[in-house]
Amino acid sequence: MSSPADASPPTDRIYVYHHGLRWLHWTMAILIFAAIGLGVVSAYLPVGQEPRRSLLELHKSLGFTILILLVLRIGWRLVVGEPSFRRPLDRATRLASRAGHLALYGLMLFMPISGYLYSGAGGYSLPWFGLFQWPRLVPRDPALSHLGEVLHDRAAWVLGAVLALHLAAVGWHHFVKRDEVLSRMTGRRAGD
Repeated sequence: MSSPADASPPTDRIYVYHHGLRWLHWTMAILIFAAIGLGVVSAYLPVGQEPRRSLLELHKSLGFTILILLVLRIGWRLVVGEPSFRRPLDRATRLASRAGHLALYGLMLFMPISGYLYSGAGGYSLPWFGLFQWPRLVPRDPALSHLGEVLHDRAAWVLGAVLALHLAAVGWHHFVKRDEVLSRMTGRRAGD
């Protein structure tokens, strides 16, 4: 079944992201917010007990999934490119957008890697939804695990701040400027 954006004239399609990139964006957004929520809840539960263990297993599985989808998303984006704007953004907005997206992509890469370092070097599980364990590519090393834990924790705060700025910018574009920034990722034109 095709979406309204897919049924639109070819000229409208050049102004929205490829449907596969839109799907990856929204799927990853859901997974990221779920992983953050699980991480926050787990931090307040007793160490080494249920339900913390199960929540962290799910948290790690989501992190690995996000990493896989990120690689797919970057590759796909390199192949299909970015859509044009009907009305180009001013230079300052373009630069801020690039910086924000670069920070988000960097954090989407850094979070799973630092989490892997924390768990792998700490001798903890490296699960993927109970189906298998990822290979342990780092030696068991408490100091390395602690470094991974600190990096993961600090980066989580940075990720929260960058996501808040991202959502605020989208809201500003959609509700104040009333431009097409959000519609490029929803596939619907502003006002539809």
